Amino acid sequence: MSAINNLQSPKGAKASSKSAKSIAILAVVLIAFSAVAVIQGATKVKLGLDLRGGTSVTLTPRASEGAKVTTEAIDQAVEIIRQRVNSLGVAESEVAAQGSGTNRQIVISVPGETGEKIVQLVGQTAELRFRQVLVEGAPNATTAAADPKSATLPSGVTPEMNAKFAALDCTNKANLQGGSTEAPDIAVVSCDRAGSAKYILAPAQVLGSMISKASAAIDQQGAAGWYVMVSFNGEGTSKFGALTTSVTGLAAPQNQVAIVLDGLVVSAPRINEAINGGSAQITGSFSQEEASNLANVLKYGALPLAFDQGEVLQVSPTLGADQLHAGLLAGLLGFILVFLYSFIYYKGLGIVTVASLLVASAITYLSFLLLGEWIGFTLTLAGIAGAIVAVGITADSFVVYFERLRDEVRDGRPLRSAVETGWAKARHTIIVADTVSLIAAALLYFFAVGGVRGFAFTLGLTTLIDLLVVFVFTKPLVALLSKLSFFANGSKLSGFSAKSLGLKIKTDGIENLKG
Repeated sequence: MSAINNLQSPKGAKASSKSAKSIAILAVVLIAFSAVAVIQGATKVKLGLDLRGGTSVTLTPRASEGAKVTTEAIDQAVEIIRQRVNSLGVAESEVAAQGSGTNRQIVISVPGETGEKIVQLVGQTAELRFRQVLVEGAPNATTAAADPKSATLPSGVTPEMNAKFAALDCTNKANLQGGSTEAPDIAVVSCDRAGSAKYILAPAQVLGSMISKASAAIDQQGAAGWYVMVSFNGEGTSKFGALTTSVTGLAAPQNQVAIVLDGLVVSAPRINEAINGGSAQITGSFSQEEASNLANVLKYGALPLAFDQGEVLQVSPTLGADQLHAGLLAGLLGFILVFLYSFIYYKGLGIVTVASLLVASAITYLSFLLLGEWIGFTLTLAGIAGAIVAVGITADSFVVYFERLRDEVRDGRPLRSAVETGWAKARHTIIVADTVSLIAAALLYFFAVGGVRGFAFTLGLTTLIDLLVVFVFTKPLVALLSKLSFFANGSKLSGFSAKSLGLKIKTDGIENLKG
């Protein structure tokens, strides 16, 4: 018998060393990520609209030349706005249409103080046009003619267009709001974004719908600053090449191509040679934020309608604070009940449950802090509910392992051996159960909207944390505790006594439990 013990002891020592190393690595990782959170200033969990208040804005669609308000157009606008909001990393925002028929409005709710700014951004129609410049003049010019005395209009400019050009005053801020969605196949009169010039522009030959990709970049030399790089699809490449070819060599300003966004000229560069490569740069003295925002709205396509901003509501966080306290109280009660159950039923083994849940809670809290900083994650009441449900999932993993472990001890195995054999049988069940939860969370996240997505995200995150904790902390901790005589010898309060295991045997039977 001693020979067998001598053969087993190196293996047991190796397993103990591996368990201690696993727990030590987890501790180091937690300390490291905690330091990262402090360095990045992520010291508070970001709360969602229902917990800390925010901004709710109503957008009312309006018909414009070439665009009619239809149910399909509103639904398309909701989807595009939702994509834009999500791409900005604003978690737990809600975008929905309210009302019926063509009288519906789009309501955007964004948590935090920057909600109105974000709503204004995502509400841009982002109608991008590339138009040849026919006339460029001062912001308050009264005629398109190069020589007012001769009144000779440039080629392609009609008296009607000249009258519109004269009537448009680009020094008036009301004319610099944008939002225009004129039909692309007509000539238009437009101001530039700064109100420093106005233009008569030929019908558009290249549209924003022909863009396949958009991204913000900065001139490494620092001369052009931030700009937006756009790539065209096959049709766009062909038409942009034809447009730039046709204006090359013309006299100014007709050798310029204006880049028009929402009815305003962003820039009107001179074309020196044909551009047939399928890409172009949009410049216009952008800041980094402006370039990134423009690339974002172009990436997801133009809104099919123009919108007027309606009612703006500030959502009070008072009710949210009450909900937060209630949610935290529910979570605390859940923890206490799990702790009590563990100590009453598993006795000393309940230490593992408490320690594991505390580690899981620390990882979850740290995840909320860092994800809030990195991807804009915000915690909502629904998210708290997902975390509370995860407490039950984590406790279920403990129960599965503990019961397997106790079954092995009942069958006469020494505790140290039972730790390994019980784990080998329990881990498959734990993985399958958590995989089911992950699948459910993924389906809810991708097919639901609003608060349900917050519940799904938190449930999925905490389920992954459960797997991590069970594998790298719970099982190694049990392996280390099994070396203590308190557990190995089946003490009355260890959870492995004959009474705890339900064994009605005499003292000599207990000796078998001792191994």
